[in-house]
Amino acid sequence: MKFHVEARDVVKRFGSTTALNRAGIRIAEGETHALVGRNGAGKSTLVSILTGLQRPDEGEVLFSGEAAPALADRDAWRQRVACVYQKSTIIPALTVAENLFLNRQTTGGPINWRALRARARELLDTYEVDVDAAALAGDLGVEQRQLVEIARALSFGARFIILDEPTARLDGQAIERLFTRMRALREQGVTMLYISHHLDEVYEICQSVTVYRDARHVVTRPVAELPHDELVAAMTGEATVAYQARLRTAADRVVLSSAGLSLAGRYQDVDLAVRSGEIVGLAGSGSSGKVGLAETLVGLRRADSGTVTVDGVQVKPGSVPAALKAGLGFVPEDRHHEGFVPLLSVGENATLPIAGKLGRFGVVSPARRRAKAVQMIDSLDIKTEGPDQPVADLSGGNAQKVVFARALVDDPSALVVINPTAGVDVKAKQALLGAVEDAVERGAGAVLVSDELDDLRICDRVLVMFHGRVVRDVPRGWTDHELVAVMEGIED
Repeated sequence: MKFHVEARDVVKRFGSTTALNRAGIRIAEGETHALVGRNGAGKSTLVSILTGLQRPDEGEVLFSGEAAPALADRDAWRQRVACVYQKSTIIPALTVAENLFLNRQTTGGPINWRALRARARELLDTYEVDVDAAALAGDLGVEQRQLVEIARALSFGARFIILDEPTARLDGQAIERLFTRMRALREQGVTMLYISHHLDEVYEICQSVTVYRDARHVVTRPVAELPHDELVAAMTGEATVAYQARLRTAADRVVLSSAGLSLAGRYQDVDLAVRSGEIVGLAGSGSSGKVGLAETLVGLRRADSGTVTVDGVQVKPGSVPAALKAGLGFVPEDRHHEGFVPLLSVGENATLPIAGKLGRFGVVSPARRRAKAVQMIDSLDIKTEGPDQPVADLSGGNAQKVVFARALVDDPSALVVINPTAGVDVKAKQALLGAVEDAVERGAGAVLVSDELDDLRICDRVLVMFHGRVVRDVPRGWTDHELVAVMEGIED
């Protein structure tokens, strides 16, 4: 078999931490190869080495049997490999055309903008990306930004593309469209490395899978020859059972409600009531309005009409501080942009909402902050070197736990969480869903928005939204077919 990409006996250390320990991967030409493992297994470190951002301490990387180019030769790397990251690298303030040919606008002299846009339209047409080349990239949806990044990667001539959690923020229809594009690229001979925590996607789109655990290569097998339970066991080192949602009885007290809430282009006339001890799910397609509604509840968006009440207090519209002060905890959709401050420590991020309570005269007591941070680290089992470690150094699952810590640190009366398990591994998913249920058992009420049906199973009921309206209140006990049918507007 001819291999497009090989990494052999790669070792990478960061101080006392060994991120890769004699790890490797071999990817055949023209295949879509999955790389899976728990957060911290070494996947991101391997990607940084395959893309030339890091040099291995030991081992080698080969492309079609040839040694990888020098790190300084960025053009040579781009012609070999390109990566579409979970965190978008598109620059919002630039147009699509400018993003596609960033640093390649001209070979000398002034930029010919008309010719640049024409080149961009030709590139987009070639890869069937239905996006206006003159549009601002910041106005694009998540799916469109990803397709632009794929087109940009292919424009360098790279025939090997790494897709890092590409479906983390896409809904079902967008995922299927992405898979259709991936299958077409594979037919054109493009080799892909697909990184995902969604194992069902691995079985749907990939031909082979490699598992990393604890910085080491564990197994590489054809997907068709590796049963699901064996794959999970390889990732975790043990058999993992599905998360079991808990049974509970909600109280009568309403802790979060909305009345007549409307926002043009997002949702219309939404009445909502969440009781203490209750988890209410919000489900629907990407255009259903569910995320916009959740963001309005926490003050990130300002409704055109209607009110939001938290624990009996009507909250000032469009004000996150007012919502937090009223007793709301919030886990946003995108932890990278809204969830944490990368340059601050784990302890600082976890205690941001209560900084004013950790000292006198506007000065935070380091000892009190540290003590509270340690308490949150212990309660959520955050794998960290301590509260002083920068949050940006954590794996995705542990970074998400820090976001949960910030949401829970002030013992909120109500909790709003959006896609809480996006981009995290099996064990971290269980811990995060457990954290929501723990908060509810302490008396909070919760709104859980998710594209993952497994997340919604912990809900006592699920409100399904379709084109901006709540169309069904579905009690616990639904089947996948029943819920998806309502979400897609095709119920019997």
